[in-house]
Amino acid sequence: MLPSGNDLLISRRHLLGIGAGALVSLSPITTLAATRGVPHRSVFLRDMRTSESLDVVYWEGGRYIPESLRRINHILRDHRTGETAPMKVRLLDLLYTLHKRLGTSTPISVVSGYRSPQTNALLRRQKRGVAKNSFHIAGMAVDIKIPGYSTEQIAGLAKNLKGGGVGYYPRSGFVHVDVGPVRSWRG
Repeated sequence: MLPSGNDLLISRRHLLGIGAGALVSLSPITTLAATRGVPHRSVFLRDMRTSESLDVVYWEGGRYIPESLRRINHILRDHRTGETAPMKVRLLDLLYTLHKRLGTSTPISVVSGYRSPQTNALLRRQKRGVAKNSFHIAGMAVDIKIPGYSTEQIAGLAKNLKGGGVGYYPRSGFVHVDVGPVRSWRG
């Protein structure tokens, strides 16, 4: 039996909806975070070293909130030197989108946020694989864990968002995300 006109219309709408959903899921992060109809964006962060938590709206009414950005910069500070730096809002939008896509209310556990050049140089001397010109120095990267999700799950979603670099560190148990060029690696 052939579908009636109404059934055919519903099927086409359904098909178009699936196609639109697929396109959105493959869109770059800048498109995802700027989705219309979202009244605000927030991040829920927990620093693993200090146990400080921050759950803050950082974008509302089409603009970023300076006081919220200052508080985010503080929690993502370099803990060795105490220095803060302005974190890129694209990075915050990436974290926001990652958190929303996972559908979790648990905080993002921060392993490492901003790094001063001195801290980065120290880490390069102590560990292999620390980039000389790390995106952490530019406020463009954060290393994270999200309770209840494996590093593989987090890295897979971050790669699909195509918001920048994704480093997957299963033995260390964290994922590096940055807003530099789109690329991925296993550490």
